[in-house]
Amino acid sequence: MKKIISSLFVATSISLLSQGVFAETKLRISLQLPIKHHLGQNLLNFQKEVEKESGGSLKIEIYPSAQLYKDKEVPQAVSSGAIEMGVASITRFAGTIPAVDLFYVPFMFPDAEKVKKATAPGSPIRAPLDAAILKTGARPLWWQAFGGAIILSKKDPIKLPTDMKGKKVRVFGKTLGEFVKAVGGAPTLMSGSKQFLAYQRGTVDAGMTGLTTIPSRKLYQVMDFVTLTNHADIEFLVLINEKVWQGLSDKERAIISKAGKRVEAELREKMGKLEAEALEFTKTKMKVIELSADDLAAWKKASSSVVDTYIKNAGDLGKQLVEAANKL
Repeated sequence: MKKIISSLFVATSISLLSQGVFAETKLRISLQLPIKHHLGQNLLNFQKEVEKESGGSLKIEIYPSAQLYKDKEVPQAVSSGAIEMGVASITRFAGTIPAVDLFYVPFMFPDAEKVKKATAPGSPIRAPLDAAILKTGARPLWWQAFGGAIILSKKDPIKLPTDMKGKKVRVFGKTLGEFVKAVGGAPTLMSGSKQFLAYQRGTVDAGMTGLTTIPSRKLYQVMDFVTLTNHADIEFLVLINEKVWQGLSDKERAIISKAGKRVEAELREKMGKLEAEALEFTKTKMKVIELSADDLAAWKKASSSVVDTYIKNAGDLGKQLVEAANKL
């Protein structure tokens, strides 16, 4: 009798496994920001939908605050298969694909409407970049809106380009570094997770980030001023290892694609509200410097050479993207 029961159990187990009842695919995601940041919340929405729609066959695990990999390490970790998924600033691909830094060319995308057009799936700007990144072995699943770039400073406010002269400035991309050099500063490339200590210790005098980072990383505790330059559009990518992607079933890929498309559109639409809320919070903690039309004109003039530097570094693809951006 025991042999019969045992045989029945094995046969049933094999049958259930063949039907995918016990099968579970685990997808780990590395995120450099805290889970409470809007990028983390975006991932939680994705996780909830994917696990529900897959009936539990897809299990999403999120590792926030750079627990597994720093932002700069994510592209290589994903493309090599060291981790299945990850979130990284688009500029982290600039070493192999310099054209990705288009979004960090100063004032290339001065308003939300132009950003939406440029980042729309299949746009003449996004499509070539997605295709180029895929060749590295990491597939972009969706883009995460982060908002416009602002400047933080301690002790001395920064209002005009001349105020940057001689200052050490934290940046998160090569083209942003060119921007800093164009206005007389000294750029220091640094991961977002290292910002707080760098500001606290005085390793740098100023830094660039997005408004929503100020409350989530508590940067108001170590910096005094915020200058609303909005000189660049910050974009993050959610990536999946291409071999892992190809190993999923058609149904699983469809579930992931649908969820990614939904949460991307949802975040893009509410980005303005998120930045407005972050600004209101910041005003209670720091001195906010808003720029006049003349102030912005001065910044644009002082940094106008950066677009030529970008095209020189990014080659034909960079030139193609600048032309496409100018037509938006």
